[in-house]
Amino acid sequence: MQFVESPTKRPPAFHEARNKRQKARAAGLDPDYWYPVERIDAVAPGQVVEVIFWRRSIALYRGADGAFRAIENRCAHRQLKLSGGLVQGCRLTCPYHGWSYDGDGRLAEIPHELFGRSMPKIKLQDFPVQTKHGLVWLFMGDPARASARSIPEIPELEGPRPWGSIPADFVWRAHHSMIIDNICDFTHAFLHRKFRPFEGADLTRLDRGEHHVHLDYDTKVGRGRITGSFVDRERVDTDSMKLGYEYPYQWSNTGDRIKHWCFLLPIDEQTTRVFFLFYFDAFKIPGTRRKLPRWAMRPLLKIAAQTYLKPLLGEDRDALEAEQDGYNRHFDAPIAEFNPAVHAFHELTIRKWEEHLARAGRSPARASDAP
Repeated sequence: MQFVESPTKRPPAFHEARNKRQKARAAGLDPDYWYPVERIDAVAPGQVVEVIFWRRSIALYRGADGAFRAIENRCAHRQLKLSGGLVQGCRLTCPYHGWSYDGDGRLAEIPHELFGRSMPKIKLQDFPVQTKHGLVWLFMGDPARASARSIPEIPELEGPRPWGSIPADFVWRAHHSMIIDNICDFTHAFLHRKFRPFEGADLTRLDRGEHHVHLDYDTKVGRGRITGSFVDRERVDTDSMKLGYEYPYQWSNTGDRIKHWCFLLPIDEQTTRVFFLFYFDAFKIPGTRRKLPRWAMRPLLKIAAQTYLKPLLGEDRDALEAEQDGYNRHFDAPIAEFNPAVHAFHELTIRKWEEHLARAGRSPARASDAP
């Protein structure tokens, strides 16, 4: 099978795509879901930051009352980004002429001469905000649908005895569908041969639903030289793992004691912010049968985050960014994918994006690919 590289410099947009892989690699994520945009502790009261969802810029700010607010990131006067402005009380003020907006996006004050005119009635778009799991979440779609959508519950992290956890977030130069493929397709164990987070990948179950793809693997989990000594194999089945693409989120479950969620923020067609939340109740004191006490879990996980998890995920980042570069050059190459789960992920991503376009009144064959 021979392939000649296409002289075209850019991969096709969604409405131009000619096969399933091209469609999956161009699809956005349906904005009618809650998406994490920042860590709560990264924005102090009185601060403003820019967050981007599928090329849409939003000013996220935290008022003097500690509450988060999110509005369209532009001043209606001269179109400067409000994320470069000031938080004054619970308002966001443009740095140029001092036009000030409240949390609903309404123009609240103009500090300069109006030249005999009345105060204009101007309102920028605002976005529903929630805080949960240490993250700030926005609803970028139809506000009327926000109450019908929920952020995943993680009961293990609530109550008086929460599990130990490791939060992590990164910006990776790769399309969001590539990240789902990477996290759920365990045929890439070779990449992690140094750390050995899993070994083997026998796909034993694949379930496709309207909103999900669920799968089970027979795989040996946590067999690294150091990390393997902490895993309590007497209490936990570490020879299999359940995973799910619960659109637009992803999760895993090993023996009901080692779990994670992955939440994606699609910035554009080739950039994604990735929020991981790993949580555990399966560690023992190495060389013994004794369960690791909870007071010792926090410092251990801080060490593990730096010495194990960060470099492990760095391998995924390097591979995904190389995959994105390869796709940009060879997007017309024949599809060579064996894992049926990957095909199922692509089909769900494509169908959800087409449903969004249909609700927005845009034909996938002719529409702009903006959300």
